[in-house]
Amino acid sequence: METVLSRRSVSVTELKRNYASILAQAENEPVAVLNHNRPEAYLVPAACFEQLLQHLDDMDDARLVRERASGPFAEVHPDDL
Repeated sequence: METVLSRRSVSVTELKRNYASILAQAENEPVAVLNHNRPEAYLVPAACFEQLLQHLDDMDDARLVRERASGPFAEVHPDDL
C-alpha cells in the first residue's frame, strides 16, 4: 500500500459528488484523492498552495545564502554606488 501524505482522504467518486463540501472541510490542508484506494492526486486549497510556494522560495533563498557565504566578494565603495 502506498503512503497517503495527508490527514484527509476521499475517493474520486466522492470528490465528484461533494467537491465544494470537501474543499470547505479541508481547512487549509491537502486532501488525498484516492483511486482504487491508492493516492491519485492531492487537492490543495489555494491558501495552502500559496504557503507551499512561499516555503519553497524561502528554502531556495537559504540555499543561495549558504552557497555564497564563503565568497568571492567584491569590494565596493559607497561613493561608487
